[in-house]
Amino acid sequence: MNNPELKSRLLQLFPVFKALPAAEVEEIVRSAAARQAPAGSILFEAASPCTGFPMLLEGSVRVVKAAPNGREVQLYRITPGESCLLSSSCLLGGSPYSATGVAESAVTLLALPPALFHRLLAEHKPFRDYVFSLFSERLADLMTLVEAVAFQKLDQRLAALLLRKGEVVRATHQGLADELGSVREMVSRLLSNFQDRGWVALGREQIRVTDAAALRRLAQP
Repeated sequence: MNNPELKSRLLQLFPVFKALPAAEVEEIVRSAAARQAPAGSILFEAASPCTGFPMLLEGSVRVVKAAPNGREVQLYRITPGESCLLSSSCLLGGSPYSATGVAESAVTLLALPPALFHRLLAEHKPFRDYVFSLFSERLADLMTLVEAVAFQKLDQRLAALLLRKGEVVRATHQGLADELGSVREMVSRLLSNFQDRGWVALGREQIRVTDAAALRRLAQP
């Protein structure tokens, strides 16, 4: 994308910047680092320093916490028009990342340099309100995740995840396990059980929900 395209996309997806003076918007587009990455790319890693405040324009990013044994739990997903809670937290606290960001699909993003991020935060209330609302929304997401992991059984969580993804779920068993913070073998066993009950039909990297009502009953706390 050239600068006019970036500016148009930025204002469309991040309307908070419409409240800033035109000169500030031009500086953001001029100073922010545009980055594109293919699916599967590591955008940032745990223990690495934060080099900017990312604003996603295209694609999706998974933010995951990995254990030494390789198991992962997905903390949240970033989609176009959203930014990363960990990035803002690291910039504000001067600390390294505590999780890893993985491009789920091909992504395009703009990253505000730290100095510009801090200046916008100090001088422009709309931007400051946006960053603090980001904390509020992501904290709610993380509290929901903690509640699910602590108080719901894996079969309930799997049923809820399938329902959120729609009638046809295009995902591998490993991908679903990563989102649930489990292992592929347990997810595969549960999916086979769901299929035996007539709730889903399993295909190659695809799951079709055939009895949403039954999954909904299981997913209820």
